Amino acid sequence: MLTNPAEFAALLQRFFTERLLQQRHASPRTIAAYRDTFRLLLKYAEREKGKSPTRLALIDFDAPLVVNFLAYLEFERHNTVRTRNARLATIRAFAHYVALQCPPALQLAQQIQAIPMKRFEKPLLGFLSREEIQALLAAPDGSTWCGQRDRLLLTLLYNTGARVSELIGINVADVTLTPTPSVRLHGKGRKQRTVPLWKETACKVRHWLLYANLKPEQPLVPTRMGLPMTRSNVAERIELAMGTAAKQCASLQSRKVSPHTLRHTTAMHLLQAGIDITVIALWLGHESPVTTHGYIEADLSMKERALATIALPPDSRQVRYRPSDDLLKFLESL
Repeated sequence: MLTNPAEFAALLQRFFTERLLQQRHASPRTIAAYRDTFRLLLKYAEREKGKSPTRLALIDFDAPLVVNFLAYLEFERHNTVRTRNARLATIRAFAHYVALQCPPALQLAQQIQAIPMKRFEKPLLGFLSREEIQALLAAPDGSTWCGQRDRLLLTLLYNTGARVSELIGINVADVTLTPTPSVRLHGKGRKQRTVPLWKETACKVRHWLLYANLKPEQPLVPTRMGLPMTRSNVAERIELAMGTAAKQCASLQSRKVSPHTLRHTTAMHLLQAGIDITVIALWLGHESPVTTHGYIEADLSMKERALATIALPPDSRQVRYRPSDDLLKFLESL
């Protein structure tokens, strides 16, 4: 059984069709993420084992292969530790399924499940100042079709704090302009939320709908062909706008801005405007307000750095504590 390629192929197919689709009713995005992980894993296994995916057996799907695959993701594909851990979570889920469905493979599955997630430093959340975001929003050329589309794209990202997957999933029918302008976002795990549109954003949406002549079932920010934009499309348009905005706003010249940076910017500006953290959590679609606490920490750190730069009064002196005991001196030197 462990050496039969047909058994491995059948287990993998049942994992998707039965476990994920039928039993867990996983969302299309989850299926796509799991699919991409196994595409990468099977191609890597083919390279390392010298076997095509159809010839791979359960015996080939062992812990050393998975450990080496994770190293390949980090050091050859230059994936982040977060991505590495997400891929491992997918593989461990499959190993758990294999352990239940194929007892002879229990030891193999347990060894894979024992591979730990990798710890990593959580960087301080990056966000743009109000001057920087205004320069970015004004960067696209409003006299062209792509420029108007990009201005709306950036404005929506800033207004809604949407994830990039949520933005490209907005159809015209998801927008309500009267009586209270809002947009319906399709979030992670099939969760939906409605986010209010600011007056300026609503005006841009109205103008865009008249200009582009879009139908209700079409994407609100489509490609030239009328198709939904991809993640890479959005990243490219932001990078292009950044190049233009940096010429007007010098502080943007050394910045790396992603769609998620705009999401952080929305949260920070709402927080600085005095909006309650629970409202921000609902605005961003966080399952728990605990996730939103990172923005409070980022804001406090920013204030502490500002305080550290304030010069002391002329008549004040900084006094450094000096230990009087040799043992204390030793501890101080550590």
